[in-house]
Amino acid sequence: MNPETYRTYRDLPPIAGITTLADAARIGLSIDDCVSRLKRHHWALRRLHEIFIKRLTAEPIYELKMGFSLHAHYCAEHAAAWRTRVGEMREPPLGLDVVPSAALDVFFDEILAAPGTPALLVGIYGYALPALRDALQRHLRETNWLVDHPTVRLCRFALLEVEEMVSYGARCVTQLVDAGQRRDLATWTDLLETLLAQSGSLDGSAPAPAGGEATPERLYSKKPYVFAREPRRDERFPDPYNMGVHAEVFLYDEKFPPAPKTLMMFYKRLREIDVPEMMASIIAETPQKPWGYTVDMTRQLWDEARHAMMGEVGFVRAGIDWQKFVRINFTWSLALNTQLKPIERHAVLYFIEQGLMPKTGKRFEWEVGCASGDEFSAMIQDYDWADEVLHARIGREWFVKGMGDQKQAIDYGDACWSKVLIDWQKYRDAGLTRHENWWPALYQEWCDVHGRQPDPAVLAYATTYETARADLRELSVSG
Repeated sequence: MNPETYRTYRDLPPIAGITTLADAARIGLSIDDCVSRLKRHHWALRRLHEIFIKRLTAEPIYELKMGFSLHAHYCAEHAAAWRTRVGEMREPPLGLDVVPSAALDVFFDEILAAPGTPALLVGIYGYALPALRDALQRHLRETNWLVDHPTVRLCRFALLEVEEMVSYGARCVTQLVDAGQRRDLATWTDLLETLLAQSGSLDGSAPAPAGGEATPERLYSKKPYVFAREPRRDERFPDPYNMGVHAEVFLYDEKFPPAPKTLMMFYKRLREIDVPEMMASIIAETPQKPWGYTVDMTRQLWDEARHAMMGEVGFVRAGIDWQKFVRINFTWSLALNTQLKPIERHAVLYFIEQGLMPKTGKRFEWEVGCASGDEFSAMIQDYDWADEVLHARIGREWFVKGMGDQKQAIDYGDACWSKVLIDWQKYRDAGLTRHENWWPALYQEWCDVHGRQPDPAVLAYATTYETARADLRELSVSG
């Protein structure tokens, strides 16, 4: 019977509504062809995740740090789904750690080693992600939607976020890469195109090069890329060593009213930029871990970036130009990244998270948000609290189990945190900062914007390193 003339009962949608009967009857990809492409997709997602993570800490532009955090999360999640799907298709051992193409691997090595933000953006968003998008679209066109429906679902879901990333990146490239920079990158982008061609396109679907895959050239990746641990910030962060305002002292002081405390909580949230900077170093330097670890840790990294943006939006919603009044430091991520090993950083992260679980932690911040009358503050603290509960679970799964038990994990975290030297005095003596107390100007601006009479005690709030020294280990956390 001709599929075109076949009719279902009362002309109901055939094939569960996923496709037409004619399309379901056509010959699509074999299992071998499907798996071969899936392994290439997986490799691309995995390498993209690596690039986003390894370039995040030293990327100075705040918006790109946030974008890289999200896109690393997307890539980790989709790579996990691809790993599961390959395992369903008669493929043990899976071979997912095997480089599928030398030229494709050099392609990603070149992007990882790109010299500066413009080249990095062009490589990721102008070449790698569009090539992945095209590969996913090609898979949907060429596979049989009935027999390969589990893969079809994965491709459709992934395309939503890959296209989102491509769109985001295109705007970034337009805004940050000028015509002269594009010309300077021409030799390199020609190399990227050559490498894709040598690999038979990202998914290997193109005809193999005559004589087999050529020995790939290298330009920027002639020397292996070295992860840069020290965080960098753009010009809107003019005093990243500033430790002149200790938000926790103000927040937990019962004599201060709840409303201005929301400003301190917006500051605390925005200050969480340093958590992705630090967590990226843990992930980048523990590549031997199971992929489930990478997925969970990258999810937490993205959550911390979300928290920073919650603070940013809080200031904007309150009518405050945070770039003018607030001094966001990076002393925590700088110290941990340069003084501790990856396992020690993870230990400190877990130790701090445990301190956020009691009533004086995240619950307290939510209660302050509720008491302030600021519905936005209450909302973001509500979600921040929920995220931290998840992060404590991630810590138990991937840190505590390796340490033996909860007490050993907390004791080790406490010992590692005690080793960290955030040298307030050294920063000042070296002329890196004056530790300006920026709080009075911020609070006065907030009062002016909202037509409030400043509270003299709130306006006069100041604390120095010396007066807060005993609590420095708590006061310098990003929580």
